[in-house]
Amino acid sequence: MQVEEFVSYDGLGLAELVEKGEVAPTELLDLAIAQIQSTNDEVNAVVTPMWEQARDALASNLPQGPFHGVPFLLKDLGQLYTGVVTSNGSRLFKDNVADHDSTLVQRYKAAGLVICGKTNTPEFGLATTTEPALHGPTHNPWNTKHSTGGSSGGAAAAVAAGYVPMAHASDGGGSIRIPASCCGLFGLKPTRGRVPLGPDALEGWGGLSTVHAVTRTVRDSAALLDCSAGEELGSPYAAPPPLRPYLEEVGHDPGKLRIGLCVESFTGALVDPEVSSIAEQSANAIAALGHDSEIARPDIDTQAHTGAHGVLAISHIGAMLDAYAEKAGRPVTEQDVELVTWGNYQLAHATTGASYAGAVGTIHQLGLIVARYFERYDLLLTPTMACLPPKIGTLDMMNDNAVAYIELLYRMIAFTALFNDTGHPAMSVPLGLSRSGLPVGVQLVASFGNEALLFRTAAQLEQAGLFIPLTTLAQDAGSESSSQTINKS
Repeated sequence: MQVEEFVSYDGLGLAELVEKGEVAPTELLDLAIAQIQSTNDEVNAVVTPMWEQARDALASNLPQGPFHGVPFLLKDLGQLYTGVVTSNGSRLFKDNVADHDSTLVQRYKAAGLVICGKTNTPEFGLATTTEPALHGPTHNPWNTKHSTGGSSGGAAAAVAAGYVPMAHASDGGGSIRIPASCCGLFGLKPTRGRVPLGPDALEGWGGLSTVHAVTRTVRDSAALLDCSAGEELGSPYAAPPPLRPYLEEVGHDPGKLRIGLCVESFTGALVDPEVSSIAEQSANAIAALGHDSEIARPDIDTQAHTGAHGVLAISHIGAMLDAYAEKAGRPVTEQDVELVTWGNYQLAHATTGASYAGAVGTIHQLGLIVARYFERYDLLLTPTMACLPPKIGTLDMMNDNAVAYIELLYRMIAFTALFNDTGHPAMSVPLGLSRSGLPVGVQLVASFGNEALLFRTAAQLEQAGLFIPLTTLAQDAGSESSSQTINKS
């Protein structure tokens, strides 16, 4: 198999070739490694190669799951793999070697995936770009002067560059959907409680964070969620069970949908007119498939949303660093972490228990508001971000300009973070290109527990040819590159 053929298949397609005996898992791994080695010095997506672990997995009795023999990458945040460092993008955890697998990693292995590396992430997933001091910035394969987004920026860059057909990602404020938008990929954030986070932490950021993947195709995302979904022992949340496997939803008629269009941000951030225009054009294109669309914004209190989200995220970062200090027998200092993290740590210590309890109450009320919205509409359509992918260095967590940092952060999470608060499933679909040639994602949100409708709708858009093409980008990543862009088409 040649590189051009390797990158033309999605994960299920590669697994089918393995099942037919047309390609060996060892050959797929060698191709993935070759792809990574070809441009990773420039892109900086994979920060922990796991060639040895991957070859050991192939030499053992690799499970005959739906992704048998398919190369895969883990985000270097939260998820543990025995004998491998999980740094969380931080110098503080750079030597943190796991002595067990996380529940999700166990499920990925059972699916037959061959985990061959870990991808870059900002420190503790706090930024919407991927530029940690520990590993350096990840560059967007579409234009390496620009960010991949974050915090799953390494995962998105790896898939866009053709290293693997899909990669693990997580999302506490948009961290699956934002990188998917920046890199022209499909990215689904599941319903709260759909995918396990344990056993070490049974929830993320007080319920804000969840995990899944960025993929090239809708069906890979659906099939992977079939492999990973389901509550685990001790989980504080349980999402409504699906009526049938998600893969069966792909290609199923979504019916005539009522779609609410909103291009006014939920954080109060200004929205780039080019981004708004692409969302509006996408709504028209979707309506042309037989759906109804009208402007309709959920009645969200911007200040309540941003305030509650911030209190929950910051408080959990503070709790994590306090736990580290207790275990290490020394306090965490300003020299241990990046500037933005240190500021959040100080704010966490100044946050009261009453403020935290109030924030929990606020996000529950936001959940009620959004639930009522879905009594009128089947889907909500928004831009994924309020801006185009920023340039590298614009959202550096060592930046001491807090006002500028927050302004850009609120533009990048302008439409995504609300649904981390409420727990609703949401996806970024790659429907647009900016005038400068950068991808622009469109977000679609469904009622609580209704990933099935998202998969049906996304597959309809994909099959209608509305997704922007990615194959050429991935092929070029394996053949040539430049300091400005890997995409030569």
